[in-house]
Amino acid sequence: MSGALSRDPAEPQRAALMADALTGLSAMRKTLPCKWLYDAEGTRLFEAITNLPEYYPTRTEVGILEECGPEIARAVGPGAAVVEFGPGDGAKAVQLLRQLDAPVVYLPVDIAPEWLAAAASRVAEALPALRVQPVVADFTQPFDLAGRAEGSTTHLGFFPGSTIGNFEPTEAVTFLRRARTSLRAGARMLLGADLVKDIRVLQAAYDDAAGVTAAFNLNLLARLNREAGADFDLSGFGHEARWNAAASRIEMHLVARRAQSVRLGGRVFRFAAGDSIHTESSHKYHPEHLRALAEAAGWQAITMWTDPGGKFSVWLLES
Repeated sequence: MSGALSRDPAEPQRAALMADALTGLSAMRKTLPCKWLYDAEGTRLFEAITNLPEYYPTRTEVGILEECGPEIARAVGPGAAVVEFGPGDGAKAVQLLRQLDAPVVYLPVDIAPEWLAAAASRVAEALPALRVQPVVADFTQPFDLAGRAEGSTTHLGFFPGSTIGNFEPTEAVTFLRRARTSLRAGARMLLGADLVKDIRVLQAAYDDAAGVTAAFNLNLLARLNREAGADFDLSGFGHEARWNAAASRIEMHLVARRAQSVRLGGRVFRFAAGDSIHTESSHKYHPEHLRALAEAAGWQAITMWTDPGGKFSVWLLES
């Protein structure tokens, strides 16, 4: 019998998860990268979160895109190639593309082919006359769009959902700078960014009464048990949403309810009661701070649209 043994395609991802977990849990302040929250179950739970009464960002941004769509379309102009950084389920792209004037192509970019295919299929089904070309790449790094946007007059980057808020400020500047590199000279970016507001509103959005966000956060430990061979007792940890005023962000933590030890990758990690694992940050912006971030990355803020309550913002940036 000849030929190489087949390799499990999920193995590189499991290895990366293990490496990130070992690094994060070894730190003085334990952390886990938020990207690992989104396995199949995590994605399902997050979609449920977006429909909760406490979680305002999704419906507020959707409302802005709907209400201000004609104005956004005029500002962008005709014939755009729309490049979405991390398309999610593709629903917001459909909403945007229906408003734009004769978009030429939709280019969703994501490192996970399975999520990318689902988003591309949704857009293609909703807009059958539009060319849809998925790009498998890490959108936080520069990627090549050569030959993918023939006939377009401009590139329009699309980064909704306030995903920019998951980056530390220096990381956000780096991302925006690299996005400029990936897009055509003179490109524009439509960017969703959550705004600073009443702390009670913020905390409720990340710690809902039904406990869906808690299940979403705890699912990360279940994933580590399943994919990395850890032995977390999920009942030994609780979800907590904290407002960090100095950093202007909501933080999600998994807090140990009691003293315990966890095995992972041949190592033992000890937790005292009250010790936490920081799993996600969601920065909230004052408009002047978002404008400064954009300018530091070489973008100019052209227009900001917001909802009547001033909860959320959608920005048009120009390079």
